[in-house]
Amino acid sequence: MTDPQLARTRLVAQGLVTRPHGTPAAAVSSMGAMQGQDLPGVIASAALRTHSGDVGEVLRDLAEGRLVRGYPMRGTVFLMAAEDLLWTSALCAAPALRAAEKRRHLLGLDSVRVDRARELAVEVLAAEPNGLGRAELMARWDADGQPTTGGVGYHLLAHLIGEGTLCHGPWNGTDQNVALANAWLPQGTDLDSRFHGDRVAATAEWLRRYLMSHGPATIRDFAWWTKLPLREIRAAAPEAVADLESDGESETSYWRPGLLDEVADAGKRASEPLLLPGFDEFILGYQDRTFAMTQEQEKLLVPGNNGVFRRSVVVNGAVKGFWRRGGRPGRRILEIEAFATIPKTTDARLHALFEMFPVVTA
Repeated sequence: MTDPQLARTRLVAQGLVTRPHGTPAAAVSSMGAMQGQDLPGVIASAALRTHSGDVGEVLRDLAEGRLVRGYPMRGTVFLMAAEDLLWTSALCAAPALRAAEKRRHLLGLDSVRVDRARELAVEVLAAEPNGLGRAELMARWDADGQPTTGGVGYHLLAHLIGEGTLCHGPWNGTDQNVALANAWLPQGTDLDSRFHGDRVAATAEWLRRYLMSHGPATIRDFAWWTKLPLREIRAAAPEAVADLESDGESETSYWRPGLLDEVADAGKRASEPLLLPGFDEFILGYQDRTFAMTQEQEKLLVPGNNGVFRRSVVVNGAVKGFWRRGGRPGRRILEIEAFATIPKTTDARLHALFEMFPVVTA
């Protein structure tokens, strides 16, 4: 069963209703991280949580180094505030890195080749303050006798970013360049500098950030989101939830102070239609998504369980179908695949939202 009240509350918590943030960097920082495989989609997700909703502001924050992408958790790429990438990667990335290393032999890779790829990347990028496009970096590896086909280049790039050597940095007009982390990211933002190496304090900060932006949510929601061990999270929880509100259930949900008042103040706005990108945190920020859709509808969200999430039409906190940009460049149209007939007034509102949607390309 869907839970409209929980869904509406999470929409407000995530900033999709009130758009409380003055800049995209502030919006992303408040969320902690936004899943970012679909770069145009996550750019839209950041814009949709700001006052202006302007995609240009997101691109500017990327170009000027306030936003980056990395692999801090679950072996998955996330959009993050630049000051958060190194310490969260040190906190959460190790299990995914170890798992990837165990599969390395299937790609014909060994530690010697990885070390050489790292050495060359550092050498090449040290001469490029704004980094290089991924294709350019991989061409350098290829020229050095380090073939990047068959998933090898992706593995090398994800590993070097996950370990903190590289990052997806400045916007280059069509994508993000790959840059040296120690040159592009703010100094003093590693785990030792931020938290004196204290993993409990770092986990408390990350847990609090998640509950403030994603709540009502549970400790287990955060454990799924980060893949941190529950024992480590529970050690950090007292500090993280000290002033948060909760429901007192056996599987306790927490949320930021005053959130329920925010929902009440939002009133009908929390039920209004939304068009969301495919990988938005409203859908991907929780392991159990049945608060916003049925299990049958969730299967349609990821056709064939192929890891590609479709764009959601959300009304009254519930996913009512999916949408795409049809037509052709310069003459795009909204195409909706609805679970049931959408009322004309709602359909008109969705078309208006489509015209204002923050898109990077035509």
